[in-house]
Amino acid sequence: MSFDRREVQRAFGRSAARYEQHAWLQREVRARLYERLEDIEASPQTILDLGCGSGHGTAELKRRYSDATVIGLDIAHAMCRQCQRQSSWRRRLHSIQADIQHLPLAANSVDLLIANLVLQWIDDLPGVITALRRILKPDGVMFFSTLGPDTLTELRQAWAAADDQPRVSHFVDQQVIGDLLLSSGFRNPVMDCDRITATYPDTATLMQDLKAIGAHNAHRHRPRGLTGKYKIAAMRQAYDAFRDPHSGQLPATWEVFYATAWGAQEGQPIRHPEGGETASFSIESLRQELNRK
Repeated sequence: MSFDRREVQRAFGRSAARYEQHAWLQREVRARLYERLEDIEASPQTILDLGCGSGHGTAELKRRYSDATVIGLDIAHAMCRQCQRQSSWRRRLHSIQADIQHLPLAANSVDLLIANLVLQWIDDLPGVITALRRILKPDGVMFFSTLGPDTLTELRQAWAAADDQPRVSHFVDQQVIGDLLLSSGFRNPVMDCDRITATYPDTATLMQDLKAIGAHNAHRHRPRGLTGKYKIAAMRQAYDAFRDPHSGQLPATWEVFYATAWGAQEGQPIRHPEGGETASFSIESLRQELNRK
C-alpha cells in the first residue's frame, strides 16, 4: 500500500461535520469491537482511542471506564474538534491531532489501546504495530479492527472491468497482520473475521456514502483529475451484474478483521523483519537481578 497522507488528512477533515450521518459501518464495527471488552477484566488508567473520528466511541469508552484518562487521537484537526464536543465537565475527554505513523506518546504509557477501522490507512504497518507495542504497558491490552482484502470486492471488480488504474484501495491479509503482531512482541494475539454486506440502489449512492466518511481512494498513484463519463458508465454497467434480481439492490461487501493482543513483557524477545531478535530490560530490573546474585 502507498497512501497519500495529506489526502487522507484532507478527506477526513472535509467529512468531519457530516461524518456521523453516514458512518453506519464504523458504528456497527465499533459495537462489535467493544463487545470484546467484556471478555477482559481490566481497570485501565489511560485509554487511547486511535483514529477517534467524531469522538462518539471515545465518549463511550469514558462512560465504560469513568475513572480513566481517555484520549482521542486523529490525523484531522476537524475530527479532533468534533471529539472535543463529546467532552463534558462530568466526562472529560482529551484529544490529540497527530498521525498514527508518528505517535507522540511515551513508551509504556497506555493501559488500553483501541483502534477502530484506522489501520487500513497505514503505509508502514510493521512500523506502526511496533510503535503500538512500544506505547502499550506490559500488562496492557490492544483491540483493533481493520479492513481485509475482500472489502468492496464488487466495486473493485467493476472498476477493473472499466479501467486499469488503481481505483479502490488494497488492504492487508489477516495472516500478515497476525504475523506482524507476533514478530512485534505482542502476546497472545487473537484474530477473527466478519463479512458485512450493505445494499444500495445505485453506484452513485455508494460513492456518495464512501466520500461522506472520507473513505475514497487515497492511493498515492491514484488517477488525478476527473474520470471520463465513458469509464464511469462502464464501471456502473459492470457493477450492475451484482444486482440482486429480487430486491433490485446492489451489494457492497466489507471484510472486517478484529484483533486482541497483550503488551510485551519486559525481556520478551522481539523478532525483526531483517532477522534476529532483541530483548529489552530496564536498568532498574538489571540492578535488581545483580543484587540477587
